[in-house]
Amino acid sequence: MIHLKNSAQITAMKDAGRITGEALLVARDAVRPGVSTYEIDLAIRRYIEKCGATPTFLGYGGFPASACISINDEVIHGIPSKSRILREGDIVKIDTGATYHGYVGDSARTIPVGHVSEEAKRLMQVTRDSFWAGVEMLRPGNRLGDIGHAIDSLVVANGFSTVRRYVGHGIGTDMHESPDVPNFGTPGRGIRLCAGMTLAIEPMVNVGSFEVRELPDGWTVKTQDGSLSAHYENTVALTSDGVLILTEVEKGF
Repeated sequence: MIHLKNSAQITAMKDAGRITGEALLVARDAVRPGVSTYEIDLAIRRYIEKCGATPTFLGYGGFPASACISINDEVIHGIPSKSRILREGDIVKIDTGATYHGYVGDSARTIPVGHVSEEAKRLMQVTRDSFWAGVEMLRPGNRLGDIGHAIDSLVVANGFSTVRRYVGHGIGTDMHESPDVPNFGTPGRGIRLCAGMTLAIEPMVNVGSFEVRELPDGWTVKTQDGSLSAHYENTVALTSDGVLILTEVEKGF
């Protein structure tokens, strides 16, 4: 069942989204060569809790941290660790969420560690652009497949591939609500979009094949072929007045 939100509920979600977005800014400031993913996760947790919110990821399905932090060919769900040290040239995906007054924000960014390759820069830019291509299709009367088709079309046109095994989702009082939001699809197909929908749209894009594999830790997902991967996500709300990006707190990031 899809839970449509009224204006008061969307306003409450803005607060959770703002805290989530600000936590990612804290994470961005912490990213540099020599820093462990554990240190970044700790900074995120401290910020979320300082705001009076709860780190949504911590304990979710047994996940042991406040953020998923994934490096280079790791796509999503990387577990922060004191032994995972960032190096010059890495790209690091940071995915986190905050629960505030019962509502959840969920957002992810891919951040360069110092100077990165031109391929990595282009991958990050295309991934971000594909998110906005999907948002362009988020209009009352359109279909869910229009969003995924727009994302995948831009990704493929740039020579990359869209992960298919993992998708976006509805969001509200729970981090994962209906509907699933694939990053690929057929135009004009799927659930009809309407005002009150709140979604986490999150393209995951690989340089090589879209195939992925899960590591024995039960969480970390890597590209099957070892190619670089990027991730970009925001919580968004579709209203009668247009789209609100609930987790974006700094333009261009």
